[in-house]
Order: sequence, then structure tokens, then C-alpha cells
Amino acid sequence: MKSWRRTSIIIVMALLFACILLFAFSFVNSTPYTGQSVADTYNISVGQSMFNGDSILGHNRTIEVPLLNNFGFLSHQLLALDIQGILMSLSTGVVPFDFTTVSGEGIDSYGNAEGIDGPGYLTYEGDKLAVKNPDHYVWGYSAPYKLLCKTSTGVDLIEDGVVVQSIPVDQIKNLNFTSDYYNNDTIVNWYNYDASEGSTFVLEKGMVGFSDGRSDIGSDEVPFVFGQQVVDYAAEYPTGSPILLYAGNYTEEAGEVYGTSLGSHPEYGDGIRETNARQFVEAWNGTIIPPNSTSSGKDYVYFESASDAEAPGGSAAHGVCPSARALRAAVLAEGFGLPVGMDGSENAVLFGYNPASDITVTNNHDYPVKIIMWTEGSGTGMGIYAQIIRYIPND
Repeated sequence: MKSWRRTSIIIVMALLFACILLFAFSFVNSTPYTGQSVADTYNISVGQSMFNGDSILGHNRTIEVPLLNNFGFLSHQLLALDIQGILMSLSTGVVPFDFTTVSGEGIDSYGNAEGIDGPGYLTYEGDKLAVKNPDHYVWGYSAPYKLLCKTSTGVDLIEDGVVVQSIPVDQIKNLNFTSDYYNNDTIVNWYNYDASEGSTFVLEKGMVGFSDGRSDIGSDEVPFVFGQQVVDYAAEYPTGSPILLYAGNYTEEAGEVYGTSLGSHPEYGDGIRETNARQFVEAWNGTIIPPNSTSSGKDYVYFESASDAEAPGGSAAHGVCPSARALRAAVLAEGFGLPVGMDGSENAVLFGYNPASDITVTNNHDYPVKIIMWTEGSGTGMGIYAQIIRYIPND
């Protein structure tokens, strides 16, 4: 009992002493800080993505400043009833930085993000630091992050713009890079038949050019911040495509369904035509286009060629035009412009354009849209349908 009373007296005396000092030093000017000066001095990564509870300082970092010039910083320890911290500050002469002096919304006194729903980000708000909630929609653009570059002696492995390994020609076949869309055989074929010196093969994609101005992130951060589904989506589309990374508090609104049928043109081979029509649907189904952005269909979708004396090179991917007509109708009805790579004729797809990766659709809305395509039945009577789904914000 005596030991408990002694401890209580020490704590009360320490708090009383701290309060007296706080009053005494309230008339002394403390070191002036701004969000910019603190970020610059302590290398705080403004623009970083953050979740609730994350520290703006990163892992296992604290900022301590001299107690004498920053005695007011004890107040946040008093408010938190951090007795141990107060005693430590009084005995060591240093005190944890009080971030309320340089922060606005979303940051507590210890520099932790608070009140954040979803992937927020650190930014400036005037001369203050602030962690903002994500907007209704956050989007960016996929960009090469980890890639191979063909050289005169083999390939360079590049990560975030830095060459991390030079691989000789005879070792390329032993590389262990794979995904749903490539493997070592793909890489070897690219090197031997498609690539010239300086050509690149993208292995992993990061995200750049965010709609809310946050910092670019590497391929290792994408699944952590925005989820594996974003990685999988970006892998399906050409590098540089706009990617919807986050959507919150919205309602899906379905547009009209537009359709056509495959029809018969035996001179081009109706079997080939059906395959190509289905491939076109595969290329575009599920494509999400962020606000005021332009997107193509998927990469890694292939089409069969049919002989056509009028086509450049003597062949064309016949069968894609019925699917393209359905997509064109849905896009134009939405108020979008004619897709690049199409015209208004029955044939719809212009020669020289890959029906998946070269045709592009521009969403001129201030909210995202998703393209839905599907088929019904088979053979020359197969139905082909397209629809636009709108992501309408709820407020």
C-alpha cells in the first residue's frame, strides 16, 4: 500500500511540475514549424498512400525535438495521459513532436492517420500537412516498373528505371518470370523474333498519373494499396491504359442493351468469323473507363485471319464487325464520340486497327463506366450484345 501511495505521489508531482512548466514556457516562443519544413527536414513522403492508423513517418520512426524550445509539446502527452512519456521527456530533455502544430485533417498528434476510410493520401493543405480520404473515384495509368530491355549481349533487368542485372543471351532461357500472359518461352520468342536492341518487355506494372495527385507507386505497392484485382485488371490491358483503382459510394445504373447477329459470309469462313466475333467480345467485356479518359480493349487477345483481296496484306480478321457494331451503338447512345478505329459503315472496324488494343473509346462523363458485352447462341444466328454500366456517385 505504501509503495502504491509513493508511486501516486510521484505521478501527481510530475504532472503538477509539468503543468507549471507549461504555463511558464507558454510565454516563450517555440521553434516555428510548417508542414513543408517538417516534411523537408525529416524526409516525410508527401503524396504517399495511407490507411487509417498508418504513420506519416513510415515504419519504426519517431521525431524527437529539444524540450526546452518545444515545451508546449508536452500537452499532447498530458491529454493522452502518457505518464511514462512525460517522465521520459522530463528526464531526457527531448519530447516527441506534436503534429497538431503542423497538420490539418486526418493526422493525430503523434503523426498517425485518423478518420480515413479507404486508401487516403498525404498532402499539403495550405502550410499544413493533411491526410485526405480518397475521392469518389481514384484512377491512374499503368506504367512499366519491372522490365527487360534487349541489349547487344542479352537483356538488362530494370526496376524503377534502374538496371539491377545484366543477363547474357545464353541465360535468358533460364529466367523465372511468368504470369497469366507470358512465360520464359514467350520471353525467348520476343527476344529472338520481335525485339530489336532497345526494345522492352514489361514484366510488372506500377501506377502513375493519379487523378488526385498522389505519388506514383511501384508494382510491389499496387496490390497492397488498391488490391490484387487491380493488378489482374492492369495485366490484361496495354501498358499506359487508364485504370480505375478505387470507387466508393456509387450506384450502378444500366444503359440500354444494343445487339446484332453474326450473319453469314461464307466467302470469309463463318467458323473463323464466329471465333473472331467472340474474341472481340472477350476483348471488351468488363472494360472500365474512368471519367474523361480513353481506353482500348484488352491486350493478349488474338484474332484469326481470313483471305480478303481488298484488305492490306490480303487478309483481315473478319467477324469482328458485328461485335463492333454492337459496341458502337452502345457507345454512341451514351453520348460518346465514334470510337477511334471505327467508322459508321456496316464493316465498322477500319483496316489496320487491332480490334482489341487499337480501337479506343473515350468516356466524356464525370464518372466511370463499364462496358459489358456477351453472346447468345452460336453459328451464323449468334446474337451479340453490348451495354454501358454507369457508376453514378451517390452525393
